[in-house]
Amino acid sequence: MTTAIDLFAGLGGWSTGARAAGVQVLWAANHWPEAVKWHAANHQDTDHVCQDLHQANWAAVPRTDIGIASPCCQGHAKARGKKNGNPEHDASRSTAWAVPSAAEVLQQDAWVVENVPEFVNWLLYPSWVDAMNRLGYQVAPHIVDCADLGVPQHRVRLFLICTKSKAPIQLQLQQCEHVPASSFLDFDAGRWSQIEKPGRAKATLDRVRNGRQRFGDRFIMPYYGKGSGTTGRDINRPIGTITTLDRWALVDGDRMRMLSASEALAAMSFPADTQRPNNHRLTMHMTGNAVPPLAGQRVIEALMAAA
Repeated sequence: MTTAIDLFAGLGGWSTGARAAGVQVLWAANHWPEAVKWHAANHQDTDHVCQDLHQANWAAVPRTDIGIASPCCQGHAKARGKKNGNPEHDASRSTAWAVPSAAEVLQQDAWVVENVPEFVNWLLYPSWVDAMNRLGYQVAPHIVDCADLGVPQHRVRLFLICTKSKAPIQLQLQQCEHVPASSFLDFDAGRWSQIEKPGRAKATLDRVRNGRQRFGDRFIMPYYGKGSGTTGRDINRPIGTITTLDRWALVDGDRMRMLSASEALAAMSFPADTQRPNNHRLTMHMTGNAVPPLAGQRVIEALMAAA
């Protein structure tokens, strides 16, 4: 059986996707005890380490066929990132160096690294690629909308396919039919409130009014921030990106509510039986940071098919 290690494992999107692709994840690491706790709950056959990977002893880690990793993206992302070179984000960006550090010792056949597309604009990205090249890997960037892989969410991400091949490998990723948000929204559940109530922001009421004009009585819309402009989104298309904080609201006639944690997990393609914190904010944080398992599965399957 193909084996893997998972760096910055979080809630386990990569590991869940890898398992669905027939890959056994032998070892997973994250610096946050809460993330390790829930990853371990969902992946009981995996050895877990709670550690800052800057201090990892890679000689103590099992050698596997594949390495999968999602280094911190906040220093690169438009939503929270700063300009290149800003020391505030140097520590988060430096997490990417854990990959060549591990690869130097473990010499996996391949690595798959997920991040935001802006990662390739990082001032040190050419140096990162050079480090992987010097270790014998060819690096092929793939920018993918996870909705094209069957995830019911528009989530554009970068997947770096690093292989010990003569030339970079371009994966043949299957173009899937888009899955609508209606596939996971439950209009019979949740805590609803009246749209017209004292204290409701004018911008919210404007978005509701505009959304009704375009989509009728039922639609989703950004409750905070600009998000999908001023009109919201049709529930017959994938939802927009799930973030680490509450963002999306459901509108149904004269009532509305925020997206539930269970719906957010489903929007990420996590299985319904995924164990997670009994805390909405914590679950949303972990969910928004995760790799959609189905996207991870499709990428790994395409990698193994190309090998």
